[in-house]
Amino acid sequence: MSERKVVKPYGDVDRSKKEEVAEMFNNISKKYDFLNHFLSLGIDKIWRRKAVNMLREIKPERILDLASGTGDFAIQSLKLNPKEIVGMDISEGMLEVGRQKMKKNGFDNIITMRLGDSEDLPFEDNYFDALTVGFGVRNYENLEKGLAEMLRVVRPEGKLIILEFSKPKKFPVKQYYAFHSKYIIPFFGKRISKDEKAYAYLPESVAAFPEGEDFKNIMKSLGYKNVQSRLVSGGIATIYSGTK
Repeated sequence: MSERKVVKPYGDVDRSKKEEVAEMFNNISKKYDFLNHFLSLGIDKIWRRKAVNMLREIKPERILDLASGTGDFAIQSLKLNPKEIVGMDISEGMLEVGRQKMKKNGFDNIITMRLGDSEDLPFEDNYFDALTVGFGVRNYENLEKGLAEMLRVVRPEGKLIILEFSKPKKFPVKQYYAFHSKYIIPFFGKRISKDEKAYAYLPESVAAFPEGEDFKNIMKSLGYKNVQSRLVSGGIATIYSGTK
């Protein structure tokens, strides 16, 4: 396998990707929810709903949401009536926005927002029934290590759902996405978030990510079973799933 290109938000040779990603999300945390829904035209909500519906069959009681950010995926998972949801992220800024959101909506009795590293999870083996991660795995410093940790903390027969951006292949979505990611996302992202690099990093990180069959093969090589993928919105994003 050829060496994977490392894409970092700020390109500082003296800092790890993990450090830069945490700083980037701290910088944009106050504007993140608005920009996320604005730049995706609200379609991201539909993607999360579809992803969470794929967990209904296992009736999970304990769910871990990694790269949780401000907790949108965790909130969507409440539809499954679990007893416990842990939202974990490396950005304290994002988590603080998420905690305020949980408290305001009365979700904090079920959803706990915790600071942590997806590649070194502070949980025992087989603890969770299900795991979700939305738009986060491409930010991992060591993709294989992060995916292996995810599998470790899920119980046997438990299910893992990974929602990630992909690159559309067919007209006209391919052309629209190329224009949107090259011009619209960096233009509005830079002006609204005040972080010049953050929304240029997004399309760069998507371009470097091993999507589709390549990503499924990585999952299988680490021991994921029943690995499947489902394109949404013409391939702008993909929902990957696997079981332990």
